[in-house]
Amino acid sequence: MGDPKFSRRSYDTPSHPWQGERIKREVEIVREFGLKNKTEVWKAQTILRNYRKQSRELQARLRGGDAQAKVEADALIRKCARMGLLPVTGSDLNDVLTLSESDILSRRLQTVVFDKGLAATIKQARQMITHGHIHVNGHRVTVPGYIVIREEEASVAYNDVSPFTDEMHPMRISPEQAAHNAAVKAEVKERAEREAAAKAKADAAEAGITVEDGET
Repeated sequence: MGDPKFSRRSYDTPSHPWQGERIKREVEIVREFGLKNKTEVWKAQTILRNYRKQSRELQARLRGGDAQAKVEADALIRKCARMGLLPVTGSDLNDVLTLSESDILSRRLQTVVFDKGLAATIKQARQMITHGHIHVNGHRVTVPGYIVIREEEASVAYNDVSPFTDEMHPMRISPEQAAHNAAVKAEVKERAEREAAAKAKADAAEAGITVEDGET
């Protein structure tokens, strides 16, 4: 169990400290999500790694005819859907394997506040949360890394006593700025998807895999 005074580390660090491509990607993620340091990235990667491990093990057990594996698989998919990582319906274990650390980080309260247009920048969203300007389900939450489940997302709003409730507050984001932020994020996401698709196509071409090979 361990000493309650000394909590155990809840994430795994990289196996090697100096990997150029990994460091570059981590810096980009830290900048995109306004994180304080890379620890949040490693936490998301650890959560994702555990989900993927569960998915692989459950798929192996399902192929072996394990009835209990079906129950656990449904529970895992429901959990991911409840967290907002997967659609409410139509998902399977293979969808769990396609998740990325960005999907986990997108459910952080800091990101949700920014996406809902409550903050002008991702850094301002973090500051507003730590200063107690944000409520979730009517309760003040001061942890930027709090994971917002799907049911709570609609309740994320300004604290009732916060000066940000005044529409004329000088630091409050305008509707035009909120629309611009949403457009920029959509463009970034689309570009990332194109790059991922191009990379997958290049890898398939290098491996000699054709379209006909993937047809059933």
